[in-house]
Amino acid sequence: MTRHERRDPQPRDPEKSISRRTIVRGLAACAGATAAGVSGALAQATAQGSPPQGPVAPPSTVTNPPRDFSPRGVPTTYFWDPDIVAIDPSFNNLAQPNTAIKRLYTGVLWAEGPAWSSQGRYLLWSDIPNNRQMRWSEDDGHVSVFRTPSNNSNGNSFDFQGRQLSCEHLTRRVVRYEHDGTATVLADSFDGKKLNSPNDVVAHPDGSYWFTDPPYGGQLYEGEPDVAGGPSNAGGKLNPKIGQPAGFVPGRRELPTNCYRIDPSGRIDLVVTEEQVPDPNGLCFSPDHKKLYVASTGKGPGDTGPGGKGEVFVFDVGTDNKLSNHKRFTDCVVDGIKCGPDGLRCDVNGNLWASSNAGRSVGYSGVTVWSPEGKLLGRIRLPEVCGNITFGGPKRNRLFMAASQSLYAVYTATQGAGPG
Repeated sequence: MTRHERRDPQPRDPEKSISRRTIVRGLAACAGATAAGVSGALAQATAQGSPPQGPVAPPSTVTNPPRDFSPRGVPTTYFWDPDIVAIDPSFNNLAQPNTAIKRLYTGVLWAEGPAWSSQGRYLLWSDIPNNRQMRWSEDDGHVSVFRTPSNNSNGNSFDFQGRQLSCEHLTRRVVRYEHDGTATVLADSFDGKKLNSPNDVVAHPDGSYWFTDPPYGGQLYEGEPDVAGGPSNAGGKLNPKIGQPAGFVPGRRELPTNCYRIDPSGRIDLVVTEEQVPDPNGLCFSPDHKKLYVASTGKGPGDTGPGGKGEVFVFDVGTDNKLSNHKRFTDCVVDGIKCGPDGLRCDVNGNLWASSNAGRSVGYSGVTVWSPEGKLLGRIRLPEVCGNITFGGPKRNRLFMAASQSLYAVYTATQGAGPG
């Protein structure tokens, strides 16, 4: 409101000030523009020798021009969102009609680690390069900085007591934020050697925490490279101290890329080796916690071997927390396109939802959904590479997707398993 408007004792209602003639002229202009657009499209199709076949497809990530996900974009009015793709008919029981994929926020550098707080009714996620965590409020959609610095945190989740768990690249540790705001370091080393850069963490009902430890934080953009001579700084030309607070002591990669379990007693156990799952990334349990899924992503900083191949592996979890029956769950290839997995979540029916990084293959980044048997059920297409996902919302039926520079969400017809 301008200063002049505040002084006006009787502000005019803009809706009442529009005459019928103005409205009629506006409608006529819109009709003319629509007709001109249709006739132009028909003329172009005829000139190319290919008359139009049926109705024009709704805008999506694969149309030209592509769908506009910004607030200026035209609302999706179709029964099924055009970027929700059913591969198997059973996916229609998981996808929710009459709802659209929404871009809730854009403006971060690399979005990761979405986690839902049921107590606080908010979604938090990491903006790794900007060294901060963001928060989206369910009540009013407001976005704010939740925590800065975040030590270049990546994966986040909440345990069964509602405490935030966070994987920090910079400090190479896993922490838990208590209800009073203090931070408890859960793990920063194994067998006397510093961790690489913990990536994702999930809670188990027995009070343990399971996390992956790939090398992706060993770079300037998402953490800190090794000291001179380390695997990710073999030439020693990078200075990991630049931009860090006084007294910062850079580390050196000493461990293979493994997965670990933090026992309630504080003991840390090796549960998955690099040979079983190279470069482990996202992980999650099945709803009954009898299976553990682990994503294996691409070669990371300092890797001397071939690295991961963009696959998902699955293990049986015994009552003694020992893993067995290791096998590849899916190679994540769709239509010949590698839809590299990152973040993983299961729904209450045991289906696996995986974020997809298809590089420059338009229409294949987003989310893939797999049955417990490893059958592809459906896909969610996003215009950006998707790094991680989680279920949330008051009913835990909304899928949140941290994708490159943005946060997206869509309602589903199912619910996520376990805490966020």
